[in-house]
Amino acid sequence: MRLFLRRAGTLAGSYVRDAPCTYLWLTVLLLTTVAAHHMDPHSEHDFLRRRSTNLHELATHPVRVLVSSALWTDGGAWWPYAVLYTVFHAQAERWLSTARWLVVVAAAHVLATLVSEGALLWAIRYGHAPTSAVDTLDIGVSYALAGSIGVLTHRITPPWRHVYLAAALLIYGVPLATTRTFTDLGHAAALLTGLACRPLGRGRPLPRTRPAQ
Repeated sequence: MRLFLRRAGTLAGSYVRDAPCTYLWLTVLLLTTVAAHHMDPHSEHDFLRRRSTNLHELATHPVRVLVSSALWTDGGAWWPYAVLYTVFHAQAERWLSTARWLVVVAAAHVLATLVSEGALLWAIRYGHAPTSAVDTLDIGVSYALAGSIGVLTHRITPPWRHVYLAAALLIYGVPLATTRTFTDLGHAAALLTGLACRPLGRGRPLPRTRPAQ
């Protein structure tokens, strides 16, 4: 049992070391989630609004909010992020390398934000959304996650690649076709961005876990 635990610890440590930025990001999310839980609801909403990629903040502090919005969650539980980051972000970072993975998640986050907020701006200008929507809270890491999910499609060998892609398209496409929110549009754009990052994965096999010492 002791040997099993030691090997499991070694494998887990190797997995984390091969995806350093994924777990650094996850640690930051843990800290910010704990901090948000210690705020009263009114203060939390105002605090997050100023770090949100809503139209008002994008017009005044675009770079700051594009970064800060990816460091906070919507106030829910933290552990689902630990699972999703391990399954998707860590795999993508280990496969692509940290630098290339960062290109994917940054592109997905930024482009999806611009697409969704651009659509919202159009809706406001033509009377399909209220002007108060310029301050709509828009934070979280789901666009970047959709980007990693998209790019990982190219790591899976057929026929499972087609099953994986069909599942991803259903997960992000059904809400877009039914509820049709601006966030749903952003998720779809992020997934497509990840799929478009196929050239970054060419010639990069998934790294093997280091053997136990």
